Amino acid sequence: MKSGPSIIALALAVAAPAILHAQDKPDDKAKAEKSADYEPQVRTSKLSGTFGGQRVNYTATIGETILKNKDGVPEAAVVTTSYVKEPRDPGRPVTFLFNGGPGSGTVWLMMGAFGPKRVAIPSDARDDGAPPYPIVDNPDALLDVTDIVFIDPPGTGFSHLIGKADPKDYYGVTQDAKAVAEVIRRWLNDNGRWNSPKYLGGESYGTTRSAAVANQLMNATFNDVALNGIILISTVLDFAAGADTPGNELSYITNLPSMAVTALYHGKASAPSVEAFAEEARQWAIGPYATALLKGQKLPGEERAAIRRELARFTGLSETYLEQADLRVTPARFYKELLRDRGLTVGRLDSRYTGRDYDNAGESPDNDPSFYGIDAGYTAAINAWSRETLGFKTDREYQSIGRIGGQWDWRIGGRDTNAYLNVAPYIGQALRENSGLKVLVAQGWYDFATPFFAAEYALSRTGIPQDRITYTYYDAGHMMYIRDEDRRKLSDDVRAFIRER
Repeated sequence: MKSGPSIIALALAVAAPAILHAQDKPDDKAKAEKSADYEPQVRTSKLSGTFGGQRVNYTATIGETILKNKDGVPEAAVVTTSYVKEPRDPGRPVTFLFNGGPGSGTVWLMMGAFGPKRVAIPSDARDDGAPPYPIVDNPDALLDVTDIVFIDPPGTGFSHLIGKADPKDYYGVTQDAKAVAEVIRRWLNDNGRWNSPKYLGGESYGTTRSAAVANQLMNATFNDVALNGIILISTVLDFAAGADTPGNELSYITNLPSMAVTALYHGKASAPSVEAFAEEARQWAIGPYATALLKGQKLPGEERAAIRRELARFTGLSETYLEQADLRVTPARFYKELLRDRGLTVGRLDSRYTGRDYDNAGESPDNDPSFYGIDAGYTAAINAWSRETLGFKTDREYQSIGRIGGQWDWRIGGRDTNAYLNVAPYIGQALRENSGLKVLVAQGWYDFATPFFAAEYALSRTGIPQDRITYTYYDAGHMMYIRDEDRRKLSDDVRAFIRER
């Protein structure tokens, strides 16, 4: 799950040398010696379940892959949890999955969507309450069509740096992608799966990672790994599309359709269907609204009044408020203002959720009800499953939302390319250079962390072939699989995507 500053992600990367010098302090030497002796932990279980209507025997393996620097010194322990159907078939597809953040463990996709077990929390946008949380069989898991490998890079889940490893060598867009690509190559090698159909997928920042990892896998000078498919769940590729920075008009355009469907959901707008209203909002946002925003203070009064009226119809906000906001409402203000008359706020990850703040004043919510409404159940589930059922032994805490975001290196190029991160061109290059590659884009209508129109915008740019990109939409938010009906739909959509190769 989770992306962006509040939730969504993961990270990991390539290693740098850790050379010992005579002047090193004793504790530094001890750390280095400890890292050199690091023994990876691997636990294996034989299990079975029914997935996609088929009974499947499978092996679950949770274990550490050790990444080393150029001198052979271990620097990172990357925990993967794999589910492989028995008897093993080297011609069977394998799918590599991770979450986002950066800093988010893969708990969300594993215990919510595609793993053999899931945590059963309320499906109707209610708080998950207190434990115990049911951990139940997940018939929507994908083991009938693909083996699955969930990856937690360092700083997420149980994965971590070792000894004197420098976080700067692991926490960054490119560093992370290099390390995850190395883990994937190692898994293919260790499991004899080089000629298997291969799929790569992530959620939230995990979609950013998917693009960057695909670039590392498919553009390597040596040991090139071609992919059959990339699965983007709650997509963020071009960060300009969601940057709430003064002077950046694009984010107002890409957020407008999400505001419209949220207003419709909460009875603040009217339309025949969410699909129809979303399409009307898209066309108005890139047409009259974009034109008005680009005119800035040169917008004529009569045109401004017409835009204000339509903006009120789409957002459910008053014309007075919109005028005070200069026709530009940030998502944070929208969460607070939409249901202010009811004393409620709406969620960022999933705007179906509502919450109550300390008071009804202010211009942004105290917290995100769509996150604190689900996180406890997922944390309990991943610890119970990994430690008690799969037998992983560690005194480390599972990092469902890690603390590495502030250390993240967002740079992938020169000055202009670093103004806003954009990895969509990686997707374009991969599609142009691999005629067998296809992309699935799964978006929740009620997701403000990674709005659906921003994903469509990023993937419709020049240089990105359109004929092998498929979009699917869900009546929930960032983690659409929380809603039972949408978990089944997402599973069916991914299953069909893998089968149609």
